[in-house]
Amino acid sequence: MIWNRDKGNHVDTDTRTRDGDRTAYVDPDQRDGDRTAYVDPDQRDAEVEEHQRERWGGMNLGAGFFGWLVAVGMAVLLSSIIGAIAAAVGDANDVTQSDIERQSGEISVAAAIVLLVVLLISFYAGGYVAGRMSRFDGARQGWAVWLISLVVVVIAAIVGAVWGSEYDVMNRVDIPDVPIPTDDLTLGGAITIAAAIFATLLAALAGGKAGTHYHRRVDRTV
Repeated sequence: MIWNRDKGNHVDTDTRTRDGDRTAYVDPDQRDGDRTAYVDPDQRDAEVEEHQRERWGGMNLGAGFFGWLVAVGMAVLLSSIIGAIAAAVGDANDVTQSDIERQSGEISVAAAIVLLVVLLISFYAGGYVAGRMSRFDGARQGWAVWLISLVVVVIAAIVGAVWGSEYDVMNRVDIPDVPIPTDDLTLGGAITIAAAIFATLLAALAGGKAGTHYHRRVDRTV
């Protein structure tokens, strides 16, 4: 709304028109005499989002790094809680070493399942944080979290192999892994490891998409 000095009245220059709870925007380039072309608000929002995605989209390694830190912290926290619960249950039931040896197969399977769940939750949380930080391309942010974790593990393994186990940083951090003996790795063990790696990747991707979905919900209400 502006003041027209020639006629001494107000002229409405607002290019919006209300339609229920939605606002339609008039495209000033499409005015034709007395006829006015209206732009669908959904189409306009999609164009704005596409422009923002081109400017700010793509893999964000910074967000991926912080997402990886969250994944590591979550894994350490959950594994510590589970370890404390297992120790308390063992003390309450007075479980002896011989009992553990007799049930080693069942315990190994149960431990593998529990630790896999811990890793899935941890990578989902890491991907979610990276997606929330980046706003766009949540799957790529989850991929960044998983990729950084893989790179860190490989680098730590190389450092430990070259300079000795005292320099293996990953051994100093209580990060859970699937309890599969690597000295006598069978086909089933290899499949289990591959499934765990693939599952953590899917969890990170899902977390990243969930993180960016939050921004889409906010955009729809603005």
